[in-house]
Amino acid sequence: MNLLKKYFSAFTSIIVFIIYLFTLAPSVIQIDSGELATVQYILGIAHPTGYPLFTMLGFLFLQIPLGLRKITQANLLAAIWSAFAIYFFIKVLIVLLINVEEKKNNVVSKKKQKTVAAIKFNEDQKIFSIIAAAFFLAFSKTFWMQSTSVEVYSLQTMLLALILFFSLKAFGSKEESSKSWSLVGLSFAFGFSNHMTTLLAIPFAAILFFFKEKLTTSSIKIIFKTLVLSIPVLVLIYLYLPIRAAQNPIMNWGNPINFENFWRHFTGRQYQVWLFASFEATKKQLGNFVSNFPSEFTIVGLFIGLIGFIFLYKIDKKIFLTTLATFLFAVLYSVNYDIVDLDSYFLLAYMIFSIWILFGFLLLFSKLEQLLKTKRMIIPIFTILIFVPLASNKSEVDQSDVYTFEDYTKTILNGVEKNSIILSYQWDYFISASYYFQNVEDFRKDVVVVDKELLRRSWYYNQLKRNHSDAIKKIDDEVNQFLIALQPFEKNDNFDAQLLEKNYQAVMTNLIAKNIEERNCYIGIELFQNEMQRNEFNLPAGFQIVPYNLLFKVVKGNQYVEAPLSNFTIRFPKSTNRYIDFIKNTIATILTYRAAYEIQFNKIERAKIYLEKVKKDFPDYIIPANILQSAGL
Repeated sequence: MNLLKKYFSAFTSIIVFIIYLFTLAPSVIQIDSGELATVQYILGIAHPTGYPLFTMLGFLFLQIPLGLRKITQANLLAAIWSAFAIYFFIKVLIVLLINVEEKKNNVVSKKKQKTVAAIKFNEDQKIFSIIAAAFFLAFSKTFWMQSTSVEVYSLQTMLLALILFFSLKAFGSKEESSKSWSLVGLSFAFGFSNHMTTLLAIPFAAILFFFKEKLTTSSIKIIFKTLVLSIPVLVLIYLYLPIRAAQNPIMNWGNPINFENFWRHFTGRQYQVWLFASFEATKKQLGNFVSNFPSEFTIVGLFIGLIGFIFLYKIDKKIFLTTLATFLFAVLYSVNYDIVDLDSYFLLAYMIFSIWILFGFLLLFSKLEQLLKTKRMIIPIFTILIFVPLASNKSEVDQSDVYTFEDYTKTILNGVEKNSIILSYQWDYFISASYYFQNVEDFRKDVVVVDKELLRRSWYYNQLKRNHSDAIKKIDDEVNQFLIALQPFEKNDNFDAQLLEKNYQAVMTNLIAKNIEERNCYIGIELFQNEMQRNEFNLPAGFQIVPYNLLFKVVKGNQYVEAPLSNFTIRFPKSTNRYIDFIKNTIATILTYRAAYEIQFNKIERAKIYLEKVKKDFPDYIIPANILQSAGL
């Protein structure tokens, strides 16, 4: 028992890690999973802000011969980072309680002594409450999700926990101040070298710093010394970007080979358009946060956290104000970022709320023990409570049966002829995943996958020329004209929007026109449904598109084009989400388009085969009545 008490933080994080293994994704999942796994494997450069620490640590881990697929191994590292985050978060809670108790012991007035006497906790109460708070964080929906697949946020949670830990240690330290705060500065340097959400932790460290050091000449010197130590570390880690870019890797997002490109990449300029976009966007994101929040910790965790929030106010005003300011800053800053996958930006807020859950459990544990005068009933009750978020969130978080994005990507790549070109912008579903399968597992590397949206960026042409020079060199003239028009835009100077768009469309059209004699060309369904309908993308003269497998094939003339009868299988998980639903709807729609195409050429029996597959595999999809009627179904 003494051993368990002594090493309970390690035992708790190990238990969390083991549970994480049961929900680990075996393959690529949505959004950036494929890109980030590839970047780690090949030592490439990821999308802004580049994530150099994440990339280098991932590369080292993937060199370990574990006998796993590289994507599974990259996902495993995410679970390891998340488990370490829980370990250091437990250390945060331990230090936090030490600080609170030291304040209690230093109380002088009788009135305050009376207040503090009511919150005397024994060792068992503290350990159990810490474990409970750690479990509620570990199995909150968004935090748990970071452990299931490769993403920068799994490492980020650990780094945020380190920032909180060293800040609290420095706040309560009786040693020489500059040494203690230097560790805080170093933890920030490592945090910023991974993800810019590190800035959300600044209020936590800053408030504690000024509570302890005040604003004096001495404290300013401490800040200066901390910056002198930490900034070079941050710069040194970020030097990875230009050094690696100079070697022109397979994935070289932003090509940060010079200061201009580096600064654009480091600051994430292309994403700044979504930051502080509008009041309506902020209102929408805040509403999403509020409506989602109860499901993160369940109603039980929400109730206990609110109790702890009030209780902390009564026992330690400084820690209360620090946590409240950090929570509000993390939420109010993040809701000004108008992106779909914003949940991960609230991770620090969830960590702060879990601190309040600690104090809620402490109070409840103490009151119940006083009331029942025994632990026999209390421990089973609390054990059940701490597993509530696990039971509630597992089905939504579990990625252990997700092969959908692998199957979808491989079906698309396998459905085209050798050396084909695919023009699409399904980043979250196909393009990101294709990076992994083509460059790590060498699956259909002959296919040229072109991201239509990335064609708007100058650096992307460098990457395309490096990887697919034969296809891209045919449009050198169009690319050069576009890059000339793009240059003032990327420099934030005045630019000709109409000329830029005209040249951009010329790049897309001629990519097909000048390659189609040697390569089969395909476009994604989204280009047909959006850009083509709005006349923002035009096929070369004399060409049309026909539904073909999961894409549209560009063909010359109006003659019938036979296609395979879609005998592919896509594995779908038990639990769904908007990304899975998109793939389901996309497949059902393209098969229905193909059926309509078959009917157009009076090939009714072939049309029936496509429609029967839709009805069997996607029973919720509504096939237009006129198509069913024309097929005799």
